[in-house]
Amino acid sequence: MTDGKNERAGDPRSITDAFELALEKTDARYVLRLYVTGMTPRSQKAIENIKEISEEHLAGRYDLEVIDIFQQPERAQEAQVVATPTLIKQLPLPLQKLIGDMSDKERVLIGLGIQEKE
Repeated sequence: MTDGKNERAGDPRSITDAFELALEKTDARYVLRLYVTGMTPRSQKAIENIKEISEEHLAGRYDLEVIDIFQQPERAQEAQVVATPTLIKQLPLPLQKLIGDMSDKERVLIGLGIQEKE
């Protein structure tokens, strides 16, 4: 962890390290919104892929809302969605947007902040 001397001196690295350690100990809840256009094969594939990834890596720690922009166009406009499928990670911050059918598992994990970019 950090020593008290560095924290009292205002060493930003020790404060950051302590904060990151505290974050790792929490079970952050993920709030995800997937914007799709109807039940097209591409939309269905995106739904299947994100559900599979979420269950494997976030089991019990995520809320997924699927929003059909044909039925709720105002929601897409509010979220500034310009292409579908689009996944928006609302929480934990920072907000992230991923576009596509979510078939590139590594890209999705990096976008969700679950895996580091290699």
